[in-house]
Amino acid sequence: MPTMTDERNFRSSYYEKVGCRGVEEKKSLEILMKEKPWDRVKLKQFCLRFTVPAAYRNLVWKVLLDILPVYPDSHQFVSEQRTDQYNDLLYAVESLEMVDMKAPRSEILMAMWLLELEERKPPKFPETNYCSSDTFIPIANTLLQLYDNEVDVYWLCKSLTEIVRNMQKDLHKLKEAFHTMLEKEDQELYKIWDKICSGAPKILSFVAVMLVVTLRRNILKAKTEEEVLKCVSEIPEQCEEVVANKAIELWQYYAQPQNDQLAKK
Repeated sequence: MPTMTDERNFRSSYYEKVGCRGVEEKKSLEILMKEKPWDRVKLKQFCLRFTVPAAYRNLVWKVLLDILPVYPDSHQFVSEQRTDQYNDLLYAVESLEMVDMKAPRSEILMAMWLLELEERKPPKFPETNYCSSDTFIPIANTLLQLYDNEVDVYWLCKSLTEIVRNMQKDLHKLKEAFHTMLEKEDQELYKIWDKICSGAPKILSFVAVMLVVTLRRNILKAKTEEEVLKCVSEIPEQCEEVVANKAIELWQYYAQPQNDQLAKK
């Protein structure tokens, strides 16, 4: 006799084949968002298993990253406070001439962040000596393309940069995971943000694996380190979604038990 798990798996598989999986996932998320307060553990579990619908991504990220509280009735008030802080910082960096206001917007946001940190220069991550600006600026540039609201972009940049900073101490583990997975997937060569926001940075190892596997033909032709870096940094646009989807599938296959534990933290 089929179990409830079997029935759910069959139903999910059927929905995916007929193109309705996104509808089921959206309904599941909407049910979670009706709870008061929101359950962060359940939200993390959702993000670890599924892709967050675009219409809710901004809001879900902000709750997961503690930019907004889990109490939906407080969202408007806290958003107004975040906006006031943003405007105060923007006014301050302009008044103090800390940055050229004609500079790219990502640099202005970084100047605001440095003022908040009371730093003159972008700090370096202590474990790796990696400059934080090399994390903050690319994140800001990406989010500025995704969102029109610069207040949200600023707060998300801060939170995501902090996640990267915290990842530094585990960088050697991520490298080991990269080599292990790549060896399993290729003997010769030996939408992702949702998972990172929910506390699963290890997915980056799987992204790296699938990036290398997907571009293996060009990488094997490369003769220098610079040519290899050029291959992986100039990934064709049509390959981006393929790499992301394969990385998520591989990550879910190898890491699901750990993800369940992670979501409970």
